[in-house]
Amino acid sequence: MAENNKVYHFEEVSKHNITKDCWLIINGKVYDVTPFMDEHPGGDEVLLAATGKDATNDFEDVGHSDSARDLMHKYLIGEINAATVPAKRSFVAPQQAPYNPDKTSDFVIKILQFLVPIMILGLAFAVRYYTKVE
Repeated sequence: MAENNKVYHFEEVSKHNITKDCWLIINGKVYDVTPFMDEHPGGDEVLLAATGKDATNDFEDVGHSDSARDLMHKYLIGEINAATVPAKRSFVAPQQAPYNPDKTSDFVIKILQFLVPIMILGLAFAVRYYTKVE
């Protein structure tokens, strides 16, 4: 694309973080992957998630093929000024409520936790009453 010997600052690269304008930092190089967004086998969300940081680990963890690595040369636009890349931040897990896959409200869950045992007990009594042998 553009000249490959240009040096970019992290702030400039991190601004390119949308589908129609997406740049990545991988192994100290800057890539404009905008034309590749629709073709990426993992989808454009994967590429967008790698913006605004050094995406080297993300790229290496996937285990890209040799042909994928060869394709990168097509999108190379320069290098990153390593001094401008922020230090890695330690991961802090967000505080989360217990897993609730169907997004049922806490109120409904508490009511069900109260009512279900009562309903089961009532059903047991009904079965015993109506199936009693005389």
